[in-house]
Amino acid sequence: MVNKDNIGSNPPETETFDAKILKAKGVWASIKAFISELLDIREDTDRESTVEAIKKDISFKGHNAWILIFSIFVASIGLNVSSTAVVIGAMLISPLMGPIVGIGLSVAINDVDMLKRSLVNLGVMVFLSVLTATLYFLISPVKGITPELEARTYPTILDVLVAIFGGLALIVAKTKKGTIASVIFGVAIATALMPPLCTVGYGLATGNIHYASGALYLFSINAVFIALSTFLVSKLLGFPLVRYANHQKRKRIAQIASAVAIVVIIPSVILFINLLRKQVFESTVDQFLEKVVQYEGTEKIKYDKDFTNREIDVYLIGAIVPQNVLEKWKAKLEDYEALKKSKLIIHQGANETGDMSLLSSQVRSGILEDLYLKNQEVIENKDEQISFLENELLKYKQSGFSFVDISKEVKINYPEVENMSFANTVTTNFSSIDTIATFDVTWNSKMRNTAKIEEAKKIQQWLTMRLKLDTLSVRSMN
Repeated sequence: MVNKDNIGSNPPETETFDAKILKAKGVWASIKAFISELLDIREDTDRESTVEAIKKDISFKGHNAWILIFSIFVASIGLNVSSTAVVIGAMLISPLMGPIVGIGLSVAINDVDMLKRSLVNLGVMVFLSVLTATLYFLISPVKGITPELEARTYPTILDVLVAIFGGLALIVAKTKKGTIASVIFGVAIATALMPPLCTVGYGLATGNIHYASGALYLFSINAVFIALSTFLVSKLLGFPLVRYANHQKRKRIAQIASAVAIVVIIPSVILFINLLRKQVFESTVDQFLEKVVQYEGTEKIKYDKDFTNREIDVYLIGAIVPQNVLEKWKAKLEDYEALKKSKLIIHQGANETGDMSLLSSQVRSGILEDLYLKNQEVIENKDEQISFLENELLKYKQSGFSFVDISKEVKINYPEVENMSFANTVTTNFSSIDTIATFDVTWNSKMRNTAKIEEAKKIQQWLTMRLKLDTLSVRSMN
């Protein structure tokens, strides 16, 4: 018998399933709406004001020129004395960021005039910065390389990442209605455009072209990725293109802007990938050496990582590693993806006999210096231990007697003594420390002072002989 109530309707199970689907879609739609509202910056973007503000920052003359010169001097001083705080202060007042952001925005909106102004101003800023830094380091009495200077002589993948995300934060902050100044200051510190230019000046002033070229390379990376970040965000936010009356001119300008964008983007991507591969290679080498290159009686004293030639040079000292072990180490390279097709070169130096003839003179001198320093530490530690044990032995000798027996003998030999106490007194002349057995004696009040002094000397002589001590003190308390 058919139930008429169910005719033309879906089974209860199907209705429940459909309801769940609708409910899930509603939740997902709510999540998407929340995330969209949380991360959407289009509504709060002031495009016209942003373009005007960036154009204004591109200009480099008058006050900006002097601010740049003074900030370069401040940064150079900070790098010269390795003061991080001074370098940060210089970065906060530097106007270098303006033309770089202008380059990115001008390419995004097809504004050739802005692009020309940005490139010219950036070139003048870079030239003036390097000139100022070079003059400073030429007259500076401190010529040595400092950690702050050395850190700006070569780029790493971290520098690229900081430039990318710093540039993104900068342009997002600039496009917001009511610019977020604190973000701009933070980006100025993080991307560190000034210290590399100061380091270029240091390299030129000291004749170290390697430092100068490495620092200029680091500055170029930061500048390119800040401009690239500006370009991408400007495109995503839909900044309006500059209108040209001539259709052919507008088309030609668009083609030029696209070509510039491609020229900047493609090398930047290649650079990023190469630096990333180099960083991965070097970190993987460290892991490989720590886990694989281990042999009892042998110690790694030095190793070099050559990413270009895919070579790992390891210098060993101690027991000679057998050839079969070396072959196993080399075979293990294939277990690491980043080290495939790499070459492991083992330099075995001193063996059990101490022969270091296989090592270069530079490496040998480094080993000997390390051994000397270690021996010096061992000797100093032994001297400290000997001094400590001598003091402890002295304490033992000074307290290794019966005070009760001594006090009874003193009372028999010197009946005028009414009270006596004993303690070890620690004294120093600030070059050494000594512990002296000290006896405090209280005399009969009727005794004369001269008699007390004489009797105290006798007690001291007697106790010195009796206790067989080199140093001993007897003090009269009244």
